[in-house]
Amino acid sequence: MYIMQDTDMFNFSLDSVLLPNFVTINKNIQNILDIGCGNAPIPLILSTKTKANIMGVEIQEKVFDLAIKSVKINNLENQIKIVNGDIKKISKELETESFDVITCNPPFFKVNENSNMNDSEYKKIARHEITLNLEDIIMISKKLLKNNGVLGIVHRPERLVEIIELMKKHNIEPKKMRLVYPKKDKEANILLIEGTKNGKPGLKILPPLYSHDEDGSYTIEVQKYFV
Repeated sequence: MYIMQDTDMFNFSLDSVLLPNFVTINKNIQNILDIGCGNAPIPLILSTKTKANIMGVEIQEKVFDLAIKSVKINNLENQIKIVNGDIKKISKELETESFDVITCNPPFFKVNENSNMNDSEYKKIARHEITLNLEDIIMISKKLLKNNGVLGIVHRPERLVEIIELMKKHNIEPKKMRLVYPKKDKEANILLIEGTKNGKPGLKILPPLYSHDEDGSYTIEVQKYFV
C-alpha cells in the first residue's frame, strides 16, 4: 500500500495507524466516514479490514489532492470516496443516520491567547481547533451515525474527561478506551476512545499499549499494524 505525502506538510503519524486498528469493525458495516482524513491513511488502512464504503472529508485542498492520489495509486476508487470541504457544512447535506462507523484524528489543541501557532496555515488547521473542535465532531457524529453506530477518536490523554463529558452530552456512550505509552517508564501520550450512539453504559478499558522498546524501535504489537 502506498501513500502520497508532501514534506512541507505533516506526514501521517502513528495516531493514524493506531485508530483504524482500534475501532470496532464488523461484517455488517456498510458505510464509514473519516472526518479530517488528511492524505487518507485511515481510509486506506480501513480498506484492508472491511469491504464497506468509506468516505473521507478533508477541508484543505492541497491535502485533499494528496488523498485523491493516495486512493488512486492503490486502485481503491471503487471503495474510498474523498470529498473536499468543511464537514460542518457537508454533514448538513448528508442523510441523517447514514453511517455505521465514524473515525477522526482531530486537531488536538484549543485556540487561546497562549496558543503556540505554527507559521504554516496547513499545520495551524491540522493542529489547532480553528475550523473544527471536539464538540463539533461529536455533534456531527450524533447526527450521522446510525443507532448503535460507533465513533472512534484518537486524541491526547489530557482531554479524556472532556471527551467523555461531550460524548455523554450528545448521547454517545463511551464503551472502549486504550492508553498508549511511548515507553514503559513514560506517561501516556495517546488516547484511543470509542463510543456508541445510544449505547448502554459500561466502559471497557483495554490493556496499555507501548509503542516503542527501549532501543527506540516499535514494539512487536505496533509492528504488526504495519504489515
